[in-house]
Amino acid sequence: MKLCFKILLLTFITFTSVNSCISQPVKDGEIHQLWLDCRLEKVVSFDVFKYAVTGLSKIQKVKNRNLITIIDFSKPSTEKRFFVIDLKNKQLLYNCLVAHGKNSGDNTATNFSNQSGSLKSSLGFYLTAETCIGKHGFTLLLDGLEKGINDKAREREIVIHGADYVSDAFIKKYGRLGKSWGCPALPVEISKEIIEKISKGSCLFIYAADDFYKKNSGFN
Repeated sequence: MKLCFKILLLTFITFTSVNSCISQPVKDGEIHQLWLDCRLEKVVSFDVFKYAVTGLSKIQKVKNRNLITIIDFSKPSTEKRFFVIDLKNKQLLYNCLVAHGKNSGDNTATNFSNQSGSLKSSLGFYLTAETCIGKHGFTLLLDGLEKGINDKAREREIVIHGADYVSDAFIKKYGRLGKSWGCPALPVEISKEIIEKISKGSCLFIYAADDFYKKNSGFN
């Protein structure tokens, strides 16, 4: 896996509004209409969607603004809380299970950290970066955008990868998903397809109703 992390950081290029979907501040009414148009009413809460899209509009380095990935850790691991949304074509592309960090909680993630060795998930906004073959197979590297909240993602080797403990079978046996060392792990059978879709410069937002994050995030 260490070889994977010797790859140079992705050189981010500011994405111009000519090719962007969400490239400037948007009004609540516009976000609400987009949420309705994407048919997310029974899938993603409006408040979480609004948080994600508003944050996306503030990030200058996003290369692909047509997509946004949202992880809603306010939901338990037994629910499908990973969402990839095509904002341009207004459709939900993927909705699947996703694991949280071992020390973030049991069935629901309630504790988060930016520290190496914490084995906890980190909240906030990320840019997806390059892919590689690591110890978990096909892997997507992430760059955390929030200082003190998730900016040690590279150092901590927080990546998106597939894991066999992210499955309905595991839930049936244990009453929850298995847990990672902080990575948002996906079902093995769909992880490569999702990683290829969202890699190289789209926005990932990991949400939870966390007081520390709300007080310290620059995206509030």
